[in-house]
Amino acid sequence: MLIMKLTESDVRIGDIRTTVIRPATGGSWPGLLLYTDIFQRTESTLRTARRLAGAGFLVAVPEIYPHGNLGGVALEFDDAGKQRGLEGAATTSVAGFDADRLAVLDHLSDRDDVDRIFVTGFCIGGHLAFRAAFDSRVEATICFYPTGLHNGALGKDADAGSLQRAGEIQGRLMIVFGSQDPHVPADARLAILQRLYAEGLTDLELHVFTGGEHAFMRDVGPRHDPILTDHAIIEATRFLNES
Repeated sequence: MLIMKLTESDVRIGDIRTTVIRPATGGSWPGLLLYTDIFQRTESTLRTARRLAGAGFLVAVPEIYPHGNLGGVALEFDDAGKQRGLEGAATTSVAGFDADRLAVLDHLSDRDDVDRIFVTGFCIGGHLAFRAAFDSRVEATICFYPTGLHNGALGKDADAGSLQRAGEIQGRLMIVFGSQDPHVPADARLAILQRLYAEGLTDLELHVFTGGEHAFMRDVGPRHDPILTDHAIIEATRFLNES
């Protein structure tokens, strides 16, 4: 289903500034919590969110650093922006990320225009999406090139233990990588898959896009691959619609 018109609004979930994009027609829709990369709610990420909303989802895009000096800030895709984003991660605990996740999932669960809940995320957001899948309300999760999942690194915690909790995931799971991603190279991808299988998650969907670099779906900068991005969006919407 392709939706021609969308509505877009900003809501506050406690301290968490969240952009909500949904089909303009009435009724209820599957809610999709979308976690950004370290640069937060950039126009690039919101363009992706709009594409997904246009496929028939209510997409909620929260800040991942809402409580400190990065609250309300969309970072630039330059060295300074990258450094500020990494500092935001380095000062955020896993417990803090988890508490914010619960607040946003509670918000989606309480909305009259949401009839079920899915989650997705990019880079660090892919790792956050994986942890969101621990919540039994989440029926399907897509992790795009999740960083730190293979070794547990997340925020200021050296090991979040995310993979060790994979057995808690009750919904469907899809993971997307680029084959040329230095942050999640082949050995890291293999470690993730082996651990997921060991935890009983053998019925998952895995995509490794040939030639894809890290953040190949970010439509700013030389790493962007528009063809692979289109393929990834198509596969993601198919996966969610089948869930």
